[in-house]
Amino acid sequence: MLRGNSSTVEPTMAIVTVKNKYQVVIPRSVRDQVGINVGDILEAAVERGKITFSPKSIVDRGVAEGLEDIRKGRVRGPFDTVDEMLVSLKGRGRKSGAGKTSRVR
Repeated sequence: MLRGNSSTVEPTMAIVTVKNKYQVVIPRSVRDQVGINVGDILEAAVERGKITFSPKSIVDRGVAEGLEDIRKGRVRGPFDTVDEMLVSLKGRGRKSGAGKTSRVR
């Protein structure tokens, strides 16, 4: 729960217990303030002797590298045929309309 009027927001303090497997329950008032939901990823860190949890978005390394390639213009395609794609992968710069087979979209 948040205390205060619309111009000032004072966070509610909560006390939690560390369970036998070092688990803690994040109180609803805290979850609501940060927008944490079941399945969210949190980064745990120690800052000045305090444990902090920060919401994180995890992007697969391959996806991140692919997005970087797109940003830097290191992509080819789209191709009308598999043959065009193979020619591009082999490093040949020609793009012919002859022999179009196996359309890929």
